[in-house]
Order: sequence, then C-alpha cells, then structure tokens
Amino acid sequence: MSNENPPKLENWRVKYGALIIAISCLCSVFITWGNNWILTCILGLGVLICGTIGIFDIRRTITGKR
Repeated sequence: MSNENPPKLENWRVKYGALIIAISCLCSVFITWGNNWILTCILGLGVLICGTIGIFDIRRTITGKR
C-alpha cells in the first residue's frame, strides 16, 4: 500500500487545510467580537498564523510542480 498514491482528499487536506482553519478562525473572530476580548485575540492570532502557513503551503505545492 505504500506504493499507491494518496487519496485526493488527503492531497486536498495537505494543500488547503491550514487555510480552511484560518477562515474558520476568522468567522469565529467576527462572531465573538466584543464579547470576549481574550478569545478574540487568540482567534485573531490563529487567523494570522494559520493563514500564513496556508499561503506558504500553497506556494510550496505550486513551485514543487514546476
């Protein structure tokens, strides 16, 4: 089984997983805005960190195909 290609869902998760997490953190930031500032700050940092990781993952896969 190690010689087989990984499933399409696994490839998609590796490529776009961090970006989806960043988008969900961003939605949570909008929902909790003003109610709990500590949670808003933590989720805002999650948007920045996961978004950066997601962008670099996408750039890595694009440059890896060339």
